[in-house]
Amino acid sequence: MAFVMVSHLSPQHHSAMAALLTPHTSMPVTQVQDGTRIEPNHVYVIPPDRRLTIEGRCLRLQPRPDDRSQYTPVDGFFSSLAQAAGSRAIGVILSGSASDGAIGIRDIKAAGGLTLAQEPASAKYDGMPRAALATGMVDLAQPPEALAATLAEVARHSYTRVARRDHAEELAIDAGQLEQIFELLKPVSGVDFRYYKLPTIKRRLLRRMALNRLHDIGHYLRMLEDSPTEVRALYQDLLIHVTQFFRDPGSFESLATIVLPRLLDEPLVPDRPFRAWVSGCATGEEAYSLAIELLEYCRRHRLDRRMQIFATDVSESAVDHARAGLYGATITGDVPADRLRRYFQKTDGGYRVAKAVRDLVVFARQDLTRDPPFSRLDLVLCRNVLIYLDTALQRRLISVFHYALNPHGYLMLGQAETVGTQLGLFTVVDKKSRLHRKKAADTPPLVTMAVPFAGATIRQKAGSEPRADDAGLQSEVNRIIFDRYAPPGVVVDADLQVIQFRGQTGMFLEPAPGEPSLHVLKMLREGLLHGVRAALQTARRTRETVRREGLEVRGDHGWTKLAIEVLPLVAGGRTHYLILFEPVRPQPSRRAGKTERPKAADPKSAREQKSQLDLLQQELAASREYLQAIIQEVEAANEELQSANEEILSSNEELQSTNEELDTTKEELQSTNEELHTVNDELHGRNDELTRVNSDLFNLIASVQIAIVIVSRDLRIRRFTPMAEKLLNLIPADLERSITHINPNLDCPNLEALIVQAMDEVTAVERDVQGRDGRWFSLRIRPYKDLNNKIDGAVLALFDIDLLKRGRE
Repeated sequence: MAFVMVSHLSPQHHSAMAALLTPHTSMPVTQVQDGTRIEPNHVYVIPPDRRLTIEGRCLRLQPRPDDRSQYTPVDGFFSSLAQAAGSRAIGVILSGSASDGAIGIRDIKAAGGLTLAQEPASAKYDGMPRAALATGMVDLAQPPEALAATLAEVARHSYTRVARRDHAEELAIDAGQLEQIFELLKPVSGVDFRYYKLPTIKRRLLRRMALNRLHDIGHYLRMLEDSPTEVRALYQDLLIHVTQFFRDPGSFESLATIVLPRLLDEPLVPDRPFRAWVSGCATGEEAYSLAIELLEYCRRHRLDRRMQIFATDVSESAVDHARAGLYGATITGDVPADRLRRYFQKTDGGYRVAKAVRDLVVFARQDLTRDPPFSRLDLVLCRNVLIYLDTALQRRLISVFHYALNPHGYLMLGQAETVGTQLGLFTVVDKKSRLHRKKAADTPPLVTMAVPFAGATIRQKAGSEPRADDAGLQSEVNRIIFDRYAPPGVVVDADLQVIQFRGQTGMFLEPAPGEPSLHVLKMLREGLLHGVRAALQTARRTRETVRREGLEVRGDHGWTKLAIEVLPLVAGGRTHYLILFEPVRPQPSRRAGKTERPKAADPKSAREQKSQLDLLQQELAASREYLQAIIQEVEAANEELQSANEEILSSNEELQSTNEELDTTKEELQSTNEELHTVNDELHGRNDELTRVNSDLFNLIASVQIAIVIVSRDLRIRRFTPMAEKLLNLIPADLERSITHINPNLDCPNLEALIVQAMDEVTAVERDVQGRDGRWFSLRIRPYKDLNNKIDGAVLALFDIDLLKRGRE
């Protein structure tokens, strides 16, 4: 393992970082030069006034960008590290102010690398660790000593020693263990991960094992059984929530230049809203990006169109985060400054999506493998979702999108995704941005997935020799036995339509003249109709196996005696019938060994006449039996119709009385509806008033140049001003956190006691406190009173008195 130290250095001063680190490690510590080749167990330090990246195994230096305010060197290095090392990359965020590194760790996480951070409580400056934790992309937060032990163990783990494509072969796991993991995940997530690609699942399992310092899947399985927290962590890791605003800008450019002009300028149906579906929206950045793109297009072209965006994801926590529309300051690297001013509000140390944008998007939890899709859509965005699913599920989802789109709708996929073999459903519009247009084709049936369990193909132990396919061998043996010894037959449904032929049935069945038909009674050869029909009738009535013997069928070489057997079958809740034909072999003559005198041939012998008479009598008896059964069915049906008629008459009377009650209820509902309209108008007015008050409050807080923090009765942070964000080192993730868990830049150890004193005594408390930079502030704490004059928290305000304080001294 090699270590690269990237710090935010002053461009005007020489760096002594290498000299400072050398006494504390036995590894060589060197300052990077352009083209330095990375070696294991070496420490490399970034020089001042340079931007550091990695290409292959070499470190590269570039001039520092001119825009000094946006310069975060660790983010650029993390992004290049993710591209160069993939899953072998490890990003560690240590003590530091601001939010450097929070953007770069997303790229490492997306590449499958490991992301670690120092525990904020152990950091002298906890701004960087807490900003990284607020992104939700940090795998593990520990004190520095524990981080060192974790890195040492991770360096020996197979996850960081193999290339990404080899992870599937590295992890030895059998089908039973994989099934146990899926069963543990399902109650927590509600997601069936059997439809996800096996290499992806194994890669994420190996990743979690590396973070927990485990090398055996059996040990990790026991950990999952004992730790619900680890099950939830594995679930979140499998979902891979990596997204950002305006990801792949070229794709949004294609939307603005190709899709929106065709769908918004000339709507196919006037007054119909533009409907889009963002599938797999994660934490909402892509859905909001689409909404901003739509608003800007309508503003540029002065269009007034109703628009609806449905954004769904399988993770409930991700959907809740998206609904809130609150993001950290790191989005400044993804959103241009003009869009940031127009479509975001800076508040509480971060950025909140403007109400005009949020009103366009409806967020909901949805599992693509089970839940029904939206319909009548103009655009579907499903980017970087299909790559994690197996081929069978990909085909189904492409059919789902084809079904959901309007006749001229568009589908946009991720850079590594295609429609696969279903080219008949979509036309490629822009190959670079993976933009497709729906074809006028019939959508394949959206059947429920029945994909074979992926774990069934896993070898039981890594390195074991492949065994013979026992199931395939048994199937072949059964086929040969059936073909050689089993009687021929057919399977028919309840309507007597043939759905399957078994063996050679040409001796007993033949296509009937005229329109093609698979009705078994129309296909029977001469002599079989009466026997098969009677047997089917009896089997239908009794639900038992019926056998008929002594039948004859006329073939190409005369008449052949046979027996038939009808067996009722129940499969999938439906009844079928198996009809077997068993030819009767002629019995050898008992006098085969004696010489008999030949007799003269008699064309109309008494024996032949008797045989024909017996056959006619059998047919007559079968016909009588069949007719008697039909008569009984008709009589039973007639009785059922009479009773049904009586029930209908009584039901009609009940419906008439019910109709009168409904008329009365309708009048009541109309009056109630009028009352609801009145209440609804009042609520709309109050909602508008609350919106205005909320907007006034946001603007007031943003314009106040005083550090103010509002805490609840239990000392949890409710709001804070931008000035407080800087002075107290706060970030959006600190909302709803206890102020005692924050490490402010103030020397005030009894802050909690002062707040409690102000609330209990209902008096203002004032203290002079000093910041870590030596500046003096006046801390004033007042009780927070609600409209009922009840104490519901406290208000903390900081005033800069440094000049006054030093003047007195």
